[in-house]
Amino acid sequence: MASRRRRSVVLAGMTGALLTVMGTATSASAATTYPIAPGLKLNVRSGPGTSYPIVRVLPEGSYVAILCQSPGTTVSGYYGTSNIWDCIGSDEFISDTYVKTGSDGYIRPRCGS
Repeated sequence: MASRRRRSVVLAGMTGALLTVMGTATSASAATTYPIAPGLKLNVRSGPGTSYPIVRVLPEGSYVAILCQSPGTTVSGYYGTSNIWDCIGSDEFISDTYVKTGSDGYIRPRCGS
């Protein structure tokens, strides 16, 4: 009887630990930030393209969390050429070519999907 109870307690503890680790991993990936290209101030636009108005400027050394990504104007920037734009806030987009994501493709879901 004591052996069965001990196994139940150990199993419950292991399950709780696993859920905690899984929750931490999910939170960590959602809070990932990426550096913008070194030595640059970066224009933030109201939509995914160079024809959208500038709504603010990110200072040198900024890090951004990417909420979603959208195709838009093709830009040649610090990290190559791409039409991917990163949404970093409500109606705030920056060209992915100025963000060090470690990928040439989409790393977040497409905006609006």
